[in-house]
Amino acid sequence: MKRFLAAAFALIGMNLHADPLAVGAAAPDITAPDENGKPVKFSDVYAKGMVLVYFYPKAGTSGCTAQACSLRDAIVDLKDVGITILGVSHDTPAQQLAFQKKYQLPFTLIADADGKVIKAFGVPTYPGGMAHRQSFIVKDGKIAWRSLNAQTKTHAQEVKDAVASLK
Repeated sequence: MKRFLAAAFALIGMNLHADPLAVGAAAPDITAPDENGKPVKFSDVYAKGMVLVYFYPKAGTSGCTAQACSLRDAIVDLKDVGITILGVSHDTPAQQLAFQKKYQLPFTLIADADGKVIKAFGVPTYPGGMAHRQSFIVKDGKIAWRSLNAQTKTHAQEVKDAVASLK
């Protein structure tokens, strides 16, 4: 039965066996389009300092909106502690741009429609390729912190607490 279920989920695109990157692992050097379709080379972003790479299932849904707005509302504090934010979902650039504009999100959204960023970070997916809600802080090119069950409304505080523990 277990083998049957694993095969069935694999057929519908659910990644049950993803292993998210561990703390201390090298952060993926990957390039993916932002909300404007412009390529973002992650290593260039990492070179600027600490980076929060957070994954969410679907732009515009209630939980994803709460999570993004939590980060938006704390952007001054997050920038003050040196964090750059990259939000990643399986959406297209047009969907990400609409989400960013509607909620006035002051950070880059990565359009990972092909799932290569999700896969590079080892984030499990739901059917259709949507990412589980997970977050990673990259510092000096390595995973310095991760949340495998990132919160929605309190995500900014979770990140600020993590940054404080890394200083």
